[in-house]
Amino acid sequence: MKIIDLTQLFTKEMPIFPGDEKPSLKDEYDPQDDVTHYSVITGMHVGTHMDGPLHMVKGGKKLSEITPEQFVANGHVIDVRGKSEIDATVLNGKNITEGDCVLFYTDFGKDFRNANYFENYPVLTEDLARKLVELKVKFVGTDTAGPDNAPYTVHRILLSKEILILENLTNLESLLHASQFEVIALPAKFDADVAPVRVIAKLDN
Repeated sequence: MKIIDLTQLFTKEMPIFPGDEKPSLKDEYDPQDDVTHYSVITGMHVGTHMDGPLHMVKGGKKLSEITPEQFVANGHVIDVRGKSEIDATVLNGKNITEGDCVLFYTDFGKDFRNANYFENYPVLTEDLARKLVELKVKFVGTDTAGPDNAPYTVHRILLSKEILILENLTNLESLLHASQFEVIALPAKFDADVAPVRVIAKLDN
C-alpha cells in the first residue's frame, strides 16, 4: 500500500484569497513547564479545505452534518493542464460511477505560494458540473483556489446536490498513472460550512 498526501502545508506565510483574513499560527512555548503548544486564528477558506453545502446553499448542511462515508471514495484524476475552461468533454472515456470522486490536475498547485496563484486559474464549466451531478459523485477537487469564479454558479450546482468541493490540493501529478486509488478527505469536525481537511490517496500498488 502507498499513501500520497494531497494536502498543502498550513503555515502563517501561506497566501490567502484576496479579501480573506491572514491566518495566525503561533508557537506559545512555555519555558517554565517546558511545554510547546500552538494557537491558530484563521478563516476556514484557506489552505486545503472542503466546502460543504451551507457555504453556497441557503439551508444547506454544515460539514459536521455530513456522514463520514461521504469523505471516502474511489478516485479519478483527470489531466486538464493547459485548459482555461474545463468542460464535460474531459470526462469522455472515464469510467466514473456513482459514489466516486473526481480530481482535476491543472498544475496550478505548484504556484500555491506565489501571488499569481489566485489570478486566472482554470475553472470548471457549468455543463461539467451538471455532468458530475448526473454521475452522482461524492466530491470533486482541484489544485486551484476553486472550481469557478463569482458568481460561483459551479459551486452552487455541486453543493445543492451535496457534492462536496476540495480546494487547494497538491501532488495530483503523482496519481496520473495510478490505475486505481482511494481518496480519503477528512475535514475537521467544525460546526461550520467548511473546514480544513487532510486529503490522502491510498494506492494498492
